[in-house]
Amino acid sequence: MPTYLLIIIAVAAVIVIWLVGSYNSLIRWRNRTRESWSDIDVQLKRRYNLIPNLVNTVKGYATHEKKVFQEVTEARTKAMGIQALPAKAQAEIGLTGALKSLFAVAENYPQLRASENFKVLQDELTDTENKIQASRRFYNSNVRDYNTKIEVFPVNIIAGLFNFKKAEFFELKEEEARSMPKVDF
Repeated sequence: MPTYLLIIIAVAAVIVIWLVGSYNSLIRWRNRTRESWSDIDVQLKRRYNLIPNLVNTVKGYATHEKKVFQEVTEARTKAMGIQALPAKAQAEIGLTGALKSLFAVAENYPQLRASENFKVLQDELTDTENKIQASRRFYNSNVRDYNTKIEVFPVNIIAGLFNFKKAEFFELKEEEARSMPKVDF
């Protein structure tokens, strides 16, 4: 077998190995990003499940605050129904605002703040909010790494050939992120 033919075969083999390795790496990063989104989704569902209990607990003490209860319920329903990331982030901001209103109402009722059930729900919601923030940071770091991977030459050629799309960050606007609901009394 001539030497030039061996060189061509060797170069082709290196290219194929590089293509397969790069493709598999992109798949791993895409799956890691999706998995980290599912971590956020789990915490958001936990938050959604806590809200009706919290509303019902506050309702027992503040029956005349129907508008606040309705706003929280509507914001929760809206947030649960949205899947697209930018819209999901906006819905979560709306839910956070509604929860702030609910806790503002709760501040007016000392008996409510003393209630053991309310304290437990408050602690669980605080824990859930912290887990959402941690999951969001983890997700966003995975999105950053994945997006960098698909944009860097020469892997961007493979990403384009196999239709890998950039992932979206799960971002809250800076002013909304600073005004997360305070749930301590």
